[in-house]
Amino acid sequence: MQKIFITLVLLIKIFTFSFLLETQSATAKVLFQDKSQGMLYKVDTITEKLGLTWGMVFIESDKILFTERTGKIGIISTLSGEVIYIDGGPKVRAYGQGGLLDVAVPPGYKKGNWIYFTYSKPLKRKGQIKSATTLARAKLQGKTFVELDDLLITKSLSNSNYHFGSRITFDGEGHIFFSIGDRGHRPNAQDMSIHSGSILRLKIDGRVPDDNPFFRRKDALPEIWSYGHRNPQGLFYDIQKKLLWSIEHGPRGGDEINLIKPGLNYGWPIISYGKEYYAPIKVGEGTHKEGMEQPVKYYVPSIAPGSLIVYSGKAFPNWKGNLFSGALAKRHLNRVEIDLNGKAVGEERLLEKLRERIRAIVESPEGWIYLSTDMGKILRLKPDK
Repeated sequence: MQKIFITLVLLIKIFTFSFLLETQSATAKVLFQDKSQGMLYKVDTITEKLGLTWGMVFIESDKILFTERTGKIGIISTLSGEVIYIDGGPKVRAYGQGGLLDVAVPPGYKKGNWIYFTYSKPLKRKGQIKSATTLARAKLQGKTFVELDDLLITKSLSNSNYHFGSRITFDGEGHIFFSIGDRGHRPNAQDMSIHSGSILRLKIDGRVPDDNPFFRRKDALPEIWSYGHRNPQGLFYDIQKKLLWSIEHGPRGGDEINLIKPGLNYGWPIISYGKEYYAPIKVGEGTHKEGMEQPVKYYVPSIAPGSLIVYSGKAFPNWKGNLFSGALAKRHLNRVEIDLNGKAVGEERLLEKLRERIRAIVESPEGWIYLSTDMGKILRLKPDK
């Protein structure tokens, strides 16, 4: 009798969840419908009441934890659109391009595990408030973060309000990667005695792995994985293929998609496909130099990328393995096809008619794509069946 009762309870829960999902999907406001690679899709609205949402991550199948650049952290239900704000996050310097940036959880995350953040940490030096891109972690208990801990206050301290980065990704083997911009001072990206203009790699507890490329060098910081970056605001580790991808802002043109490998120099500001802001002339020494990496793809003019994922879901099988990035200046969802040799062989610009600055992207367990915009919206892209 007890087994029958438990079975009935489970069936009721499954039916209720399915009913809520169908009802929410049916009533959500459809903004846009189109097709790509022969697949029909539609975009609907989850909410349009948030601030500038920088980072998003699923912590349950129907719950997204998100960050707003002003410092707020919240959880939104993808079923109802209900938002709950969380206390106990890091104190940020939300000024210029700085503030509360990315949020991420390692593969296999379970309730009560560590949640990771990057943010611009305010620090007072000689009477001035400066800030440094910082990696922190905390645990969620109810509506409060506890055990908040800075794992690395990077050597990127500056009174500049530009180019903080920052995105977080994990390799599934106990390591965390995160990106930092050059802080608006170009020579920083070639200076390995500081962290600015680099992608860093740590163990998920904050220790430095002894197989990092510069671990034993006295003239470089041991956390650096790659350098010569301008402002990487997209970073994603493809666990299936064991590849680390980044996308970064160029100056006037020259946004880059890069396949990141340990110890390599990606060229900024010595080489770039962009132009100077003050005149239509090349940056540095041109586009190529021995010992500096070429991008997999570059954009002229700039799209101003805000995020990056490698699509892996079943909802859109013809997109599998494609790179998706939000575009801020050109206001679209950018899709790039990558061939078996790691070369970019096609590009599509989706959702241009929405005219939204797309900031963050996250893939749901169903393989749907959720997008945040700088107008405070979270949108969902799903099959239109």
